[in-house]
Amino acid sequence: MGKVIVRYKVKADRAEENIGFVKAVYAELAEKKPEGLRYATFVAEDGVTFFHFASVDAEDNPLAKTDAFKAFQKDLKERCEEPPAPVKLSEVASFNFFG
Repeated sequence: MGKVIVRYKVKADRAEENIGFVKAVYAELAEKKPEGLRYATFVAEDGVTFFHFASVDAEDNPLAKTDAFKAFQKDLKERCEEPPAPVKLSEVASFNFFG
């Protein structure tokens, strides 16, 4: 899969709900510790614009196999003011970012 960044903006009244879903994903990842996945989520200063960075070294994305991520995605479009916009990335350089 490589490296990707996904940007989206949630409705203001659904931001805390979205954060709850994101935290549940990380709790499951901490428990399962899938191989070949590096993942980070950030929220912008506005509190409603989210950025997910992922680096996947495996053929199949282990993130997509987690129950919490499936729950996160289930009604994501309804939570959004602006839908997810994934962009595949090619690394130019980094320092301790993707391991």
